[in-house]
Amino acid sequence: MTASIDRTFYDGLRRSAHPLSGNRLDFDPLIELVGDSRLVLLGEASHGTHEFYGARAEITKRLIREKGFSAIAVEADWPDAYRVNRYVQGRGNDTDASQALDGFKRFPQWMWRNADVVDFIGWLRDYNDSIQIPQRIGFYGLDLYSLHASMGAVLSYLNRVDPEAALRARQRYACFDHFGEDPQTYGYATASGMTPSCESEVISQLMELQKSAAKYAALDGRMAADDLFFAEQNARVVLNAERYYRAMFGRRASTWNMRDEHMAGTLDSLIAFLERDRREPKVVVWAHNSHLGDARATDMSKRGELNLGQLVREHWGDGASLIGFTTHSGTVTAASDWDEPAERKTVRPALEKSYEALFHDLDIGDFFLGLRGNDEAALGLRQPRLERAIGVIYRPETERMSHYFQARLPHQFDAVLHYDVTRAVEPLERTGLWERGELPETYPSAL
Repeated sequence: MTASIDRTFYDGLRRSAHPLSGNRLDFDPLIELVGDSRLVLLGEASHGTHEFYGARAEITKRLIREKGFSAIAVEADWPDAYRVNRYVQGRGNDTDASQALDGFKRFPQWMWRNADVVDFIGWLRDYNDSIQIPQRIGFYGLDLYSLHASMGAVLSYLNRVDPEAALRARQRYACFDHFGEDPQTYGYATASGMTPSCESEVISQLMELQKSAAKYAALDGRMAADDLFFAEQNARVVLNAERYYRAMFGRRASTWNMRDEHMAGTLDSLIAFLERDRREPKVVVWAHNSHLGDARATDMSKRGELNLGQLVREHWGDGASLIGFTTHSGTVTAASDWDEPAERKTVRPALEKSYEALFHDLDIGDFFLGLRGNDEAALGLRQPRLERAIGVIYRPETERMSHYFQARLPHQFDAVLHYDVTRAVEPLERTGLWERGELPETYPSAL
């Protein structure tokens, strides 16, 4: 590529970019791009960056106030998120937002127990308190890791509405008792043929709950319908989690696809449930870029993997807007390995030939870049480039292998928000390790 072509390309991107300066007009182009979309998927390039959480919260507030969005669905376990839902809708026993997030005890706690989420949940409760009950905004989880918590939620519900059915459910779920609290132990034992699976038991339990739905829904009106929906979804989580943990010891694509298909199915069920009170409910989704960007535009498709963004696009077409996030450098809250403490880690400057490095080289700081219908920007970005993804684990020492993949950004997202230098999200439980942050790479000389 010649210098003149380079300059033309960069100038075109700069013209298309909308600078983010921290004022109330920052997200106007995004709101315009969303238009009449029923679904807006807001990603993140890490699970621990303050700017991503803060921007998603502000965008979601505007979508609720200006576009009539009625629910937030997040990359979180169903029972933990539903406790938050009860709080923001004025139900339950929690007295503040931080307490409502106490259900998020499993690693990585900081992903939802952080200062930005507390602020947003507090705002959502205040907003809901100002409107009528049927129109209140909900908060729901899409994930399937909560095998034991979801079993407990089904039993708690049935103990209240149908003690005899609760006894039958307890007998079915006792199939898991031999494996303790670690579902991976169950997955290994069943996948290796050491013991029969519990699949028939969890299928039977879901079917019985569904057959009794009409009886339970008639118990006491609207709250009964809400609680029944919560219980049914927990029974579905148990079913899909049981299959997921058995598949963990097979091909990686299998478990990835099962998880994202579960999230897509949960989103569909949520929309169908919300249609009871709203003719055309609109939902904001918060999850990682790797779940919300169209997998067909990334290396994932070569591995036989799909994701939630792809499934949503296939179903909703232009009725869904997929928004990605990127950063060049800064700090991030992440662990060094699974189930290890949260650390405040330094994010290395983006690798050359990556989208993040390209956006940094534009030298315009933070910006919004629309890609749908924007040929000037999209045409030059369609050639595959590296893109970074930091999950709950960040390993800068193996960054190219661990955190980069090939993508075609204009096919992956409808728009992207770039925050050039970002900082770590603040966990509610700060450890000394997090407070201290990373030691310089030149330790102990620090030169």
